[in-house]
Amino acid sequence: MNDINLRLNADKLILGALREDMPGEDVSTNAVMPEYRLGTVKLIAKQEGIIAGLDVFARVFTLLDETTSFDFKFSDGDMVHPGDLICIITGDIRVLLSGERTALNYLQRMSGIATYTHRTVEALEGSGIKLLDTRKTTPNNRIFEKYAVKIGGGNNHRTGLSDGVMLKDNHIGAAGGVGAAVRMAKAYAPFVRKIEVETETLLQVKEAVEAGADIIMLDNMSDDDMREAVKLINGRAETECSGNVTLKNIARLKSIGIDYVSSGALTHSAQILDLSMKELKPVDKEA
Repeated sequence: MNDINLRLNADKLILGALREDMPGEDVSTNAVMPEYRLGTVKLIAKQEGIIAGLDVFARVFTLLDETTSFDFKFSDGDMVHPGDLICIITGDIRVLLSGERTALNYLQRMSGIATYTHRTVEALEGSGIKLLDTRKTTPNNRIFEKYAVKIGGGNNHRTGLSDGVMLKDNHIGAAGGVGAAVRMAKAYAPFVRKIEVETETLLQVKEAVEAGADIIMLDNMSDDDMREAVKLINGRAETECSGNVTLKNIARLKSIGIDYVSSGALTHSAQILDLSMKELKPVDKEA
């Protein structure tokens, strides 16, 4: 996550997280460290996985004190193993203590998503299918979670509702059918935007093709129906599979012939990567 992106989009969210954790003072830290003292602390991996979110981790501390410095031994996208020294952080001990949990919350969550995504991409290896995330993200953490998906080797679907047209079951119900929904979207949306429509039956797939949908999502269909749908579409639209797709069951989709598979599990079900800040100690500034 580059510096411009951090400052424009992430800073207000990180500051909000810090305020949530520290609405007043950090009573524990102020009790044991009432004045400035320089110190260091180590960021250690306790579990194997893909690291993601190091810039966000660092930004937590520099928002509290811009003089905090970091000696990173790894970069986003690198595999870490238990015991690996990821970074040495140097700064005001009060800042290191007060920012610790918020910084780790971001880094552990993002690294867990990157790790789960990486393993899911591996399960699709050789198929040519692109793995997509969804909007099933933690409120106010979407930019962090979708960034982590990319670090893990996945691809971002829409960032939000303003990015593109995606007609789901309730849109179709409101419009009065698949064909009507696609035609209305074509009349309303700028021509440069693709129109994706969610289908649950082969009849709806046929309607979507005839209406000129650009992407047809095959939602919660059986494997046999998806194969029939791909034949029916016959290259006239891109195809996406969705519906309870996880690392455990995604490999079965490799032979279906779809272009994309989207998985909400990437962001809503990934376990955190276990990381820890250890060995905090004061240092002599002149040393």
